[in-house]
Amino acid sequence: MAFSAFASAAPAQEPAPKRRSKIALLLLAPGVLYLVIFFLVPLFTLVTTALQAPTASGDIGQYVPGFEIGNYATVLAQYSPQILRSFGYSLVATVFALLFSYPLAYFIAVKVRHRPLLQNLLLVLVIAPFFISFLLRTMAWKSMLSDESFLVSALKGLSLMAPDAHITGTPFSVIFGLTYNFIPFMTLPLYAVLERLDTRYLEAGSDLYARPFTTFRTITLPLSAPGIISGVLLTFIPAAGDYVNASRQFLGGTGTTMIGNVIDSNFFDLQNYPAAAALSIILMSAILVLVIVYILLSVYVWKTGTEGLL
Repeated sequence: MAFSAFASAAPAQEPAPKRRSKIALLLLAPGVLYLVIFFLVPLFTLVTTALQAPTASGDIGQYVPGFEIGNYATVLAQYSPQILRSFGYSLVATVFALLFSYPLAYFIAVKVRHRPLLQNLLLVLVIAPFFISFLLRTMAWKSMLSDESFLVSALKGLSLMAPDAHITGTPFSVIFGLTYNFIPFMTLPLYAVLERLDTRYLEAGSDLYARPFTTFRTITLPLSAPGIISGVLLTFIPAAGDYVNASRQFLGGTGTTMIGNVIDSNFFDLQNYPAAAALSIILMSAILVLVIVYILLSVYVWKTGTEGLL
């Protein structure tokens, strides 16, 4: 009785100090502040700009705050071909980048794993384009694919191209430029995943008399799915908003205009800021929806394919 009375009379234990939580908040503060200044504020400005209305005088580049939802309908009706073309080009370029990058990453990560000097040399060659400006690389391809270049002249001399045919200014040249410029973004995530691949799984498949394609389909491909997901996102997202390769000054033409070129034209040339902002928000929203759907489907397929391995 005395013990129980003493226990009931004892004061409740004081809560643990929240020193750790305060330190965590202090560590997060710079990152949160950076996101607020350089992401949330520009995003809010973009949203409000997309809702602006023209002034009563109708002067070019002069707009007043408003709530013009119709700006979105206007740009969708006017620029729907460019929007669809952007996603079509970026999707095809992403597929080609994956087809080129996967064998390259597999060779570097698995086949020459025990030859570090060669492996590092190949990695440097993959990263080497990053040391040259994006614009310079695209301009170099423009000169190599122009009508006066040795390549085009040779193809026409061998009757492999019509005399009046062109490479630049066509969908082929734009997709080629997108694929070339974004191949490193696909190769590096694939390499990072394949480099950690346990080759004992491959040896087990060979010991069980599985064909190489069966081993690749049932073991290598499912285990490399995280790299495929990352590489596709890193390639598709910037390719969809690219405006350099499709520009007439580089590899594009009048019939290859992408949404990035339209945004650039509305903002700098036409000074139609609400249209440019509305197109930017539409592009971001469409990419966000596609990315979410793609990630959900990819994770489901990856989990289904690796249930027997992990």
